[in-house]
Amino acid sequence: MRTRISTVAVTVTAVAAALLVSVPGASAKPGGAGGTRGARGTGGACSAGQLCLWPKTEFRGQRQVSELAGIEIESCVALPGGVTAASLVNRTGRPVTTYQSATCGETGEFDTYPSGSWVPESPYVVRAYKVWER
Repeated sequence: MRTRISTVAVTVTAVAAALLVSVPGASAKPGGAGGTRGARGTGGACSAGQLCLWPKTEFRGQRQVSELAGIEIESCVALPGGVTAASLVNRTGRPVTTYQSATCGETGEFDTYPSGSWVPESPYVVRAYKVWER
């Protein structure tokens, strides 16, 4: 009987470990669908009061940092020419809307992320953003 219980325990543990490895986002932080919070890798460093954007998914590539103190609230901020973002972290303390359009046009895709959002993969190429008062 004891051998059967040990075998079952080992099997259940192995299956659980295999599922954790094979299910995308299983090790991600809680936060729901839509990527509002994702796993933070070493490349996802972003300090309080900052909006951090990366050109590649999973917080890879040359990070672009905007400080809340230097952002005009509720104004469209286009990324510099040729720069786009595929992942982002919002630690501004304010909601941030990212836009597919470089002019913050609502004809393209856009999403608003609350402060504290870790987005390892944006559903579209980000070309601009707005920081909101609340």
